[in-house]
Amino acid sequence: MFGHPGPLARASLAHPDVALLADLLPQNGDTYIPDLLTPQPGTDAQRRDLIDEQIAQIEATAQDDLLTQVFTHTRTHWNRPLLATTRRIAESGRMQRHLANGLARFWREALADGWPELSSILDQDIAHRGTAIATQGVGRVIGALHPDMAWAGDAVTLATPWDGEIDVTGRDLVLAPSVLNRPDVVIQVDTPGQFVLYYPAQRIGADRDRRSGRIAQVVGNTRAALLAELETARSTAELAARIGCTPGTVSYHLSALHRARLVTKVREGRYVLYRRTAHAAGLLEAARV
Repeated sequence: MFGHPGPLARASLAHPDVALLADLLPQNGDTYIPDLLTPQPGTDAQRRDLIDEQIAQIEATAQDDLLTQVFTHTRTHWNRPLLATTRRIAESGRMQRHLANGLARFWREALADGWPELSSILDQDIAHRGTAIATQGVGRVIGALHPDMAWAGDAVTLATPWDGEIDVTGRDLVLAPSVLNRPDVVIQVDTPGQFVLYYPAQRIGADRDRRSGRIAQVVGNTRAALLAELETARSTAELAARIGCTPGTVSYHLSALHRARLVTKVREGRYVLYRRTAHAAGLLEAARV
C-alpha cells in the first residue's frame, strides 16, 4: 500500500480496541463500512487537529445510529455475522468510546509518522485532477479515476458486488483521493447534500519522490523527510511544523540521526538547531541518481 507499515499495524491490532475497529471493516466480499467510521473532516484543510476532530465525531455517534449501522446495515450487506463480543459491546453503549480509542491508537502507532508523505501524495493528486478537470472536463476525469468506474454522460457507473442505483439529484459530487483503500473505490452516500467517491490517489504504488525515496528505504520515511528539510539549520519545533509530526517524534528521530552522524546540532540562545552533514547531503544526492 505505502511504505512498510505491516509490522506496526499487526502490533497495533493486538490491542482489543483496534481489533474491534478491524472487525467492523469489510471482509471477503462485504460491501458496507459503518458510516460512523468514515466521518467527514472539517473544511479547513490547514488545520492540524483534523484526526482529533474525526475521532471525536466517532465517540459522539448517537447510540441509535450506531445500532442501525452495526446491526441492520451489516446484516444486509455483509456475508458474515457479527462476532458475539462485537455485538455485546455495541449493545452496551460503550462501542463509540472503544472505536475512537482504537482509531487513535492505530493512527499513532501505524500511520502518524508516515502521514506527511501520504498527505503530499494526496495534495499532488488533487492538483493534478483539478488541472485535468479544467482542461478536459469532469466527465473525462471521472472516467479515468479507476478501471471499475465510468462516466455515462448523466450517471457514474461503478462495477461492484452490490447491484443498485442511487439517485443523487441535487447533491454535490465529491471526488476524494485516498491512500488507504487501494485498489478499491469506496462510495459514501450518508452525508447530507453530498455523494462522495473515494478513489486511489495516483501516486500510490508508484515510485517515491526521488529526492528522499531511496534513502527512506534505509532510514525510514520520517528520517528521510527530516534530512530533506535540513539543508538549512532548523529547530525541532520548526521541523515538526514542516513535516507534520509532533515535536517529541521529531526529537526522537533527530537523536537517532545525530548518533548516526547524519545531522549536527548547535545551540543558539534558547534553541537547538539541526542541520544535515555533508555525508547525509551526499546520500540524498546519490539517491536522486
